[in-house]
Amino acid sequence: MLLRKIILLFSVIVFAQTFAQRKKTDTVYVYEKVIVYDTIYLEKAIRLKPAFLTFSPLQIQHKEINSNHQIVDKTELEEQIKKTSYTGFKYGIQGGIGFKNANWAKNFSGKQQQFGQNLGIWISKSIINPNFSLMLSANVFHWNSKFDLDANKEETYLNGFYFSEDNQPLLFQRFNNKHFEYVLGLKAFYEWKNIRPSVGFLANKNIYKMQFLVPENNVLNKLDDFKSNQINLGFSLGIQYRVFSRFMIDLEYQYYKIRNLSLKNSSFDFDIFKTNNTFAERKIVLGISYAISK
Repeated sequence: MLLRKIILLFSVIVFAQTFAQRKKTDTVYVYEKVIVYDTIYLEKAIRLKPAFLTFSPLQIQHKEINSNHQIVDKTELEEQIKKTSYTGFKYGIQGGIGFKNANWAKNFSGKQQQFGQNLGIWISKSIINPNFSLMLSANVFHWNSKFDLDANKEETYLNGFYFSEDNQPLLFQRFNNKHFEYVLGLKAFYEWKNIRPSVGFLANKNIYKMQFLVPENNVLNKLDDFKSNQINLGFSLGIQYRVFSRFMIDLEYQYYKIRNLSLKNSSFDFDIFKTNNTFAERKIVLGISYAISK
């Protein structure tokens, strides 16, 4: 029995040693440590020594500032640019109405004013500076009649017979002061903003007509006209106002001195109004001018 127990104990010990020598698989845990680095910048003021730099005074900039202060009105600046950009000839048309008063007509009518219309053309050019210009104009006026003398209807101042230098009889028929007038003018303008005062010299020719019965084949049966053909000199004072860039309103006063008013006919040596006289003729003209050129 004892031997059996020793053998059993020895077997248990050997078996235990055998299993004790086996290697077991262990679980390994691996940990990773991450380290993050960041860069920090520190600004530090650096003291610099002055280099003692020198600059010239800004004279040009000072002048530019002064000139900008002088230009205040934008519209006026645009007008000055337009004037300086175009210095050639300008031309246009003119139309309007007027009233005329002639001293010689007072004896025939109690009406003082004669109404008329006019149409004309003009050409101008700036000289010396853009604001000063000279204008040459040509106008045609048509004046309506303010009196009518007809020997066949009534007694008038001029009724009766007249005789030419070679004693040919002439019988007055009719006359009224409806007539055409041709005017040529040279004017000087100065423009300030939109206002243009002017002064000028004028020459005009009034075409008056008087009708007579004249002899034909020694018989007094032919109607013929006696016309005025003299040229009169005068002056004008006016003012224009520019409404738009091309439209202007005109107001003008004209004065003429008429010396020795006469009506003549080339077929007869006769002058119905040949007298040593001087008459004044005054006009007020209101019109609109349109500049065709830019």
